[in-house]
Amino acid sequence: MINFNLTQIPERTAQPRKEGLTMVMDKGLSLGEAANFLSVSNIHTDILKLGFGTSFVTPNLRAKIELYQSHNLPVYFGGTLFEAFIIRNQFEDYLSLCKDYNITMIEVSDGSIEIPHTEKCGYIEKISKFATVLSEVGSKDAAHIIPPYKWIELMSAELNAGSSYVIAEAREAGNVGIYRGSGEVREGLVQEILTKIPAEKIIWEAPQKAQQLYFLELIGCNVNLGNIAPTEVIPLEAMRIGLRGDTFHLYLNK
Repeated sequence: MINFNLTQIPERTAQPRKEGLTMVMDKGLSLGEAANFLSVSNIHTDILKLGFGTSFVTPNLRAKIELYQSHNLPVYFGGTLFEAFIIRNQFEDYLSLCKDYNITMIEVSDGSIEIPHTEKCGYIEKISKFATVLSEVGSKDAAHIIPPYKWIELMSAELNAGSSYVIAEAREAGNVGIYRGSGEVREGLVQEILTKIPAEKIIWEAPQKAQQLYFLELIGCNVNLGNIAPTEVIPLEAMRIGLRGDTFHLYLNK
């Protein structure tokens, strides 16, 4: 979406995108709010996540999912919901739930519970036969520090098992996983991951502006970013292309 001509704007990938994704987290928008969100941000949104377990208690869930789908926006349930079903031995029920709501993108995660990695990869392999899999790597427990080589090992195995993308865990607040408790990026970890895992295969959870800026400067305007608040989609898109103070000079010819 371009309203007027401006030179020296970096080229964004076109929808439907394979990279340069903006994944938005809906934590309980009303039907009206969802419609308002779509009226402004649909053209800049690539994936819609119904955050953690909010789907269980969200009124008008089916109508909202159908609204998003009618705008060709892939919708998926947060990984916490997947884990809630797994820990209760209801994996097949979860698949039935996704089928019932016509959900064709599924997140496989183990941020809240421990799942043996071979078992997690088994879920990915099974689901990838009929749906797009996003698998999340990293723990929601701030005390559980995963060394860089292990992140690489886990991401690599999950992509090989059939994940289309791996999501780097940060929680909705952006204060665990690839970030310190303060929200600061674990730069060494990120850069080490990128030596082995292709950037276009990673969705970095980056709810905070400083985190988004870090990845835009490191990888470029077509980096995959996730856990973006609905009200932050337009500001992020402007920042991606150098039309916000933080990235104003990033793409200008020197």
